[in-house]
Amino acid sequence: GLLEPWIDLKCPGIVLFLLGISGNFYHHFLLSKLRTKGCKDYKVPKCGLFELVICPHYLFEILGFLGISLISQTLYSFSTTLGTALYLMGRSYAAKRWYISKFEDFPKE
Repeated sequence: GLLEPWIDLKCPGIVLFLLGISGNFYHHFLLSKLRTKGCKDYKVPKCGLFELVICPHYLFEILGFLGISLISQTLYSFSTTLGTALYLMGRSYAAKRWYISKFEDFPKE
């Protein structure tokens, strides 16, 4: 019983969702390649967008949720996207602090 949205954002939403899912998968794949079989050491990722962003897989996950919000255009989906974005931004900040504490050569900025 909801009114139709004024602007149809399904196509940009689908593109954003597919970009988010693809980027998330790609960066998780890169993370999986950091460890060789039997190795338990942590390494700083340096490929993909890891040079620009602490957790690019989180960034792409947020983009995927934003795509879902554009497709559905409901307050519930936008609220979920906002909550997810805030949570993942906090996790990214915690990951940065952890990297700085464990790796001396990790850039502080």
